[in-house]
Amino acid sequence: MTTLGSASAPPGELDTGRLEVGETRDGSTVGLPVAVLNGAEDGKTLYLQAVSDGDELNGLGVISRLVPQLDPAELAGRILVVGVVNYHAFQVAEHRNPIDDTKMNRAYPGDANGTSSERIAAATFEAAKRADLVVDLHQGSTSRMIDEVRVRCGPRHRLHRECLELAKVFGTGYVLDQKGPDGQLARAAPDEGIPTIDPELGGSVGWDERSIRIGVEGISRVLRYYGFVDGDVDRELQTRASGFDQYGSPAGGLVSFRQELGDRVSRGDTLFEVTDTFGQSKGRVTADSDGLFWRSRRLPQVATGEYVCSVGTDVDEF
Repeated sequence: MTTLGSASAPPGELDTGRLEVGETRDGSTVGLPVAVLNGAEDGKTLYLQAVSDGDELNGLGVISRLVPQLDPAELAGRILVVGVVNYHAFQVAEHRNPIDDTKMNRAYPGDANGTSSERIAAATFEAAKRADLVVDLHQGSTSRMIDEVRVRCGPRHRLHRECLELAKVFGTGYVLDQKGPDGQLARAAPDEGIPTIDPELGGSVGWDERSIRIGVEGISRVLRYYGFVDGDVDRELQTRASGFDQYGSPAGGLVSFRQELGDRVSRGDTLFEVTDTFGQSKGRVTADSDGLFWRSRRLPQVATGEYVCSVGTDVDEF
């Protein structure tokens, strides 16, 4: 029998339930939606979660499409799923947990007696520690972004190679290989000896069907490669960036981009121009380094210094 919260499944079956993580302001129980797929045969355990940030929904789209496709009777091993991590932010369609104004993916490994976010992080981290592999599904918030996978443990970490392998298997085509901030699940789980990746499935308001399809295929590739289901996987070359340059606006106005997502840029190439209401130029921003046009804001209007775009740097293939 494999359990997660109130979900409990014998070999060859699936069950859904709730993982209690506290109470709301009226005393009602907060329970995260969870699923257990317990394979008919023994094998590895995969932990899968989504909506760590309350407005990042593509990962939930992946889970809602993937789980019905899987037959536990034909599965080897176990899949533990938390469909919505940041319960409070999800309810109000906000990025951060409004109860404690915290970005959930800065709270790991959590604290069972701490703040709302720390308690959620602690409960989900306990589930993650039961796994052999961890996939934490994200997206680039509501910005426009390429579909990529992040390896956040850092190149000197003892599990760096295993995390890179998992990223290559997921196979979006792009990998950001850069040590992440403290408190990320993709930083904390490798410290427990568990290869972990953080796929960033594009960026959208609501769901983006193309990114969701890429995510479903990515998880399916992981399941085949690591022996959960039958099938072969060809690991294709991935474009990797090890640095990340962010650019703000030199003036207030309207942004016009000169690059498309995924474009190669050279040092000195124009990234964007800012104009006034009547189309008169107020400033132009160029790339500081060679790289790949990785992410950009969605809305055209900007204030002075406001975030506009990012370029992945130190680019290679592996």
